[in-house]
Amino acid sequence: MRVRRNKRFHAEIAASALSDIMFFLLLFFLIISTLANPNVIDLMLPKADSNKTTDKSHVSLSVTKEKQYFLDKQQVNYEDIEAALSAKVAETGDKTIIVRVPYDLEVQDMVKILEIGVKLKLKFVIATTK
Repeated sequence: MRVRRNKRFHAEIAASALSDIMFFLLLFFLIISTLANPNVIDLMLPKADSNKTTDKSHVSLSVTKEKQYFLDKQQVNYEDIEAALSAKVAETGDKTIIVRVPYDLEVQDMVKILEIGVKLKLKFVIATTK
């Protein structure tokens, strides 16, 4: 009687290399996502039904709940906002300012900021979430 050995080919996938690749991809996307928008202060923005996105990066003016003012991530006193904005507009040549205010900030605080923009003849865009 003749005994046959089972010499069929069994396909195997080496999973150890795939887990290394997935780990590196995860690290890559985490690092890239933090660099995606570095000029944003973390705020709860007001909600709007329709959102339009801007096509290029503009100067960003952020206000926190504690009424701290940030011009492109640099903290600025309220008294110095007008001078800092005019210097930034002269430097970049962009007259569009994106205003980021929390949803529960008083309207009067936002109006004060918008009055500065009217005085400097700037276009202010209010950032919202959808």
